[in-house]
Amino acid sequence: MTLIKNSGIKGKLLHPGCGGEKLPFWLAECDETRLDIDARVEPDIVASITDMGDIGKFDYVYTAHTLEHLYEHEVPFALSEFMRVLNDGGAAIIFVPDLEGVEPTDEVLYESPGGPICGRDLFYGPTRYVSCNQYYAHHTGFIQSTLEKALKTAGFIDVTVKRVGDHNLMGVGKKEKQNATNDI
Repeated sequence: MTLIKNSGIKGKLLHPGCGGEKLPFWLAECDETRLDIDARVEPDIVASITDMGDIGKFDYVYTAHTLEHLYEHEVPFALSEFMRVLNDGGAAIIFVPDLEGVEPTDEVLYESPGGPICGRDLFYGPTRYVSCNQYYAHHTGFIQSTLEKALKTAGFIDVTVKRVGDHNLMGVGKKEKQNATNDI
């Protein structure tokens, strides 16, 4: 089972924690709104993902390597915010480092476009970036079961979390569609 189909994803998309990153090709047809806490990356909205304010509704929330920058107690607030801004039936697509079986050592695990990544980088944030920008520090971590539990606890349905290449987890959860009610 694939988590995301490679085509046909269209609609309004919120990209919290966007940094300087572009959307992946499979989200290219979405109408992107970029949100980040760091004004230097020139997002459309400057806000924390734990309190995004009155920003409207979206069909998708896509965030890659953002939740690990929060403290563990802040993660439910961020997921609650994702749920709040999603339209009924909308979906959250979340990527985080996969810490399953990883030790915080200097052993290189893989090469990224930004350079080699070791276990220590997955646990604490890439040292070469953290020293220049506090927002790169990691404060929490996930394995498949903990990301799945966090999404379900936040109220997402049809939750699927898969391990994907280069020590990444991809989690997808939907916001339940509300039945129309007739007020009498």
